[in-house]
Parts: sequence; C-alpha cells; structure tokens
Amino acid sequence: MTDHPPLRTYGRIKARSLKPRQAGLVEALLPHLAVDVSAPIDVEALFSPSLRREGVGGGMNLDASSITPPPYPLLSRGGGVVLEIGFGGGEHLVGQATAHPELCFIGVEPFLNGVASCLRHIEESGVQNVRLHQGDARDVLARLPDGSLDRVDILFPDPWPKKRHWKRRLIQPEFVAELARVLKAGGEVRFATDWAHYAAWTLEVFTHSPHFIWTAERAADWRQPWPGHVTTRYEQKHLGDCAPVWLRFVRL
Repeated sequence: MTDHPPLRTYGRIKARSLKPRQAGLVEALLPHLAVDVSAPIDVEALFSPSLRREGVGGGMNLDASSITPPPYPLLSRGGGVVLEIGFGGGEHLVGQATAHPELCFIGVEPFLNGVASCLRHIEESGVQNVRLHQGDARDVLARLPDGSLDRVDILFPDPWPKKRHWKRRLIQPEFVAELARVLKAGGEVRFATDWAHYAAWTLEVFTHSPHFIWTAERAADWRQPWPGHVTTRYEQKHLGDCAPVWLRFVRL
C-alpha cells in the first residue's frame, strides 16, 4: 500500500513577489537561521555559536559579515525552548524573543512572505535567539527529541471553517499526542483563535488527551490574553466570528 502524504494544514505558501530587501534577507539571512529537518534536531547545537552565523542580527548589512553571535551556547543561560507554530509576520515571535533573551525560540511558518517579514524583524531587532523553518510544523516536531520543549505557541491557525475541511485543522488527536511527546512535564501549550467552533474543537481534543490539563479557572482566563502577549497583524484584522479565545494547556 502506498503511503499518502499528510493533509496540508495551511493554505497558500506564497502571495505577491518579495521586495528586493525581503528577497535579500531570504537569500542571505535565512540559511543561517534555518532548522534542518532532514535529520534529528540537536536543540543545543541549534543554538550554539559553533554554527556559521556571521552577520546575523544587529542591523545586519547584507554586504557585510562583521556581526557575530554570542561566544556561548544560548541554552547555557538556563532558559528553555519555545516553539511557535505559524508565526505569520513574526511580530509575536520576535517580540517574545526580544522580551525573553534567556529563552530560545523556534518559529515555523509555511508562508514565504511571512518568513521574509519575520527576517526583517530579526534583522532590525538584532535578536540572536531565534531559529526558523519555512514549511510544515509536523516536520519539525517529528525531528525534535522527547521532552525538548518548554512551551508551544499556536496563535490563530488556519480555522478551516467549512465542515468538509475540518480534517485539515492542525489540532487533531495525533498532533496533540506529538506535542505531548516533545514537551517537558509542566510544559505549556498556548492556543488562540477567533473562530468559536475551532476553540470548542481544540478544547475537546486537549481535554480528551491524557497528557494535558486545561488551566482555566474563570472566564477571564480564556477571554484575555496571557501576560506579555504581543498583538499580531492578523489579530488586529478581526477576521473570525468571535472575540479571540485564549486557551492554555499544561503537560502532565
């Protein structure tokens, strides 16, 4: 029997042509930050200065390579690792990385224009603690070691609102089981959506999992974003059918 590839959980991967600066960042900066999913991911090595990362961050001039990363592994500072799935234009991802230099961030986004936007934020902010993958988040999860993540952020994923497309939603029992594998005990999943049915769907899938508990104790816990949330461009557009719903689940 022939194995079929998994259903794609996201829409388009490219829109308008990239501007010259964006194209330059994709060509010159992205290779230094890219996560290799062709082999098991060594998270410590991924955030090690041994990688060839000259010229990354600090307002990088694409014609120069004078900026070098810190002379120590970023994980040596005692911080954890956060995975953001579907970072859009990168506002939240880079905002979090700026606010939490003690943490290491892996961002995944299939949309090339979003990746290019994120690279611009990285260059302008000079953050060193971000790595990127353009593609399917499941490819990254499959290569991560057990218990390697401290948090997973999933903000406003494609809701696939039509019933015939619900099977394409990212949140499925198999996907949640994979999140449980890569999260440490006590690790957290943060999920936000502005589609009421997807919120109910996600709550049902996670609460049926033996690996997670829902942290909410009062209505404000799902009606208000968690402390330190960085508002995204998508969030500001109010494209869904309800006010944003903020769900937090802890790995048992």
